[in-house]
Amino acid sequence: MKDVLIQWPHGQQTRCCAGKDWLQAAREAGFSIPTGCLGGSCGACEIDVNGKTIRACIATVPASKSGELTVELATDPYW
Repeated sequence: MKDVLIQWPHGQQTRCCAGKDWLQAAREAGFSIPTGCLGGSCGACEIDVNGKTIRACIATVPASKSGELTVELATDPYW
């Protein structure tokens, strides 16, 4: 799989292979994404990738034509 440059919040960047679990990619970058159900139904792990909301517990890092992805982490005071 091809490497993707991920632009994390606060200007941090990492590279990882497309197809890697988002939770693992975030952990390796030093970010903690909260999880609740680990099955995709609770929404605790939602992140925005290039403006599209995904559930990190059931999604993988996609390939990108530009080779870059921008991630925004949701902040939910209940998680």
